[in-house]
Amino acid sequence: MKRSDYQFYISGAIRLGVSFGVVSLLARWVTGNTILSSPETLIKYGLVGGIGYSLIGALCFILFGFLAKKIHEKYPDQHTIGDVLRQKLTPSGYWYMISILFLTSFYSIFIQAMGAGILIHTIFPFPASIGIFFFLTFCYFIGGVGGMQRLHQLAGVIVTIIFATVIIIPVFFFIQEGIYPIYDGIKLYHPYLLYIKNTDAIWFIFTAVFVFFGQILIDRATWQRIFILQKDKVRVTFTLTGLIWATIPLALSSLLMIVIFGRSFENIYTLFIELVDKIQSTVLIVLFVLFCLGAIASAISSELHATTTLFVRNVMELIRPLTKDEKWKYTYIFSGSICVILVATVSILTPTPLTLLFFFGNIYAAMISPMLYIIQSKDVQHFIIPFSSFIGALGGFIFQQVTNDLRAIWLSFAISSFICLIVFLYKSITKKRIQEL
Repeated sequence: MKRSDYQFYISGAIRLGVSFGVVSLLARWVTGNTILSSPETLIKYGLVGGIGYSLIGALCFILFGFLAKKIHEKYPDQHTIGDVLRQKLTPSGYWYMISILFLTSFYSIFIQAMGAGILIHTIFPFPASIGIFFFLTFCYFIGGVGGMQRLHQLAGVIVTIIFATVIIIPVFFFIQEGIYPIYDGIKLYHPYLLYIKNTDAIWFIFTAVFVFFGQILIDRATWQRIFILQKDKVRVTFTLTGLIWATIPLALSSLLMIVIFGRSFENIYTLFIELVDKIQSTVLIVLFVLFCLGAIASAISSELHATTTLFVRNVMELIRPLTKDEKWKYTYIFSGSICVILVATVSILTPTPLTLLFFFGNIYAAMISPMLYIIQSKDVQHFIIPFSSFIGALGGFIFQQVTNDLRAIWLSFAISSFICLIVFLYKSITKKRIQEL
């Protein structure tokens, strides 16, 4: 396959085995949300919430592995999630789902860019807008211009830095400070972190399963990696990814406890400055900064590439056939436009990652049953199946006004699931009657 071929941009030149498949998925899923939400979860829900956050991630990857194997077997000639939806939906249902995918794509890229902006502003002494401009320029050339092959080249380096950071820095501190002083300091200054009978944390864990699984289920970059994995390696790749990914939030939580074990703090963002101050080693400081920015850059580049591919392949090419040069032109323009918009929005908006995660949690939860129905079905599906996600998410948002976020997420899932169940029963009864006649 030639480098100038647009298919090379979409899927690269090789089929991924287990080892590099895990590396590629980790480079996509160790994100700014992981870096910022892990400490925030620990502070808000205690040690139970921090451990639960790690376990639900592992569980969702393992569960999705079973589905990914079936997707690869059932749709071997496809390359994106948009290709599958086009095959299984009516035009109205397809364009609705494409709209949802773009909405969640922009959200995903925005939350990564926001995490980068927070870290750049926290660690470096210059304005965040300048730092985020150069940061997104780098992401543009990797994901927007370079394509899957550049992402593969970056993935190995990023994952190496990630594990060097989460292994070396905690070990360095535990050797330097000792385990018992850190435990005693947490017990004295932050005893709520050790409270294990936290019902809010348990409720959070069970709810987060819906959010995380829904997020993986409609992630554009993850679907692209399904189709370039070797057929017999799909399930084991996702299983190993889940087990390895779970160690990273735990390591980040241990870093947080190292920083706060002897005193109080204002907010989680100031902890990054204090962590850098506490390291007192130029090599480890550089390693930590590379870890934070490298992980976020990899996630943004992956999502930017997947969203651009979705736009060119599953939107523009359906409007009219494109020449090879036109595909590249729209790729550069679209990915560049996203980066420009991100620079502006990140400079203005700074919501917390956990708040955004559960704000969009209604959408992710509502998408689970329709997506499962679409993937598992044999026929082209009526508009009501994808549209059930809108009804579910809308119901959740309305209910959210009178109750907490977590119950609204469960309601979103229940409404869309109920609609899909009604459609399934109606089709089954109708089919049975036709057979009897």
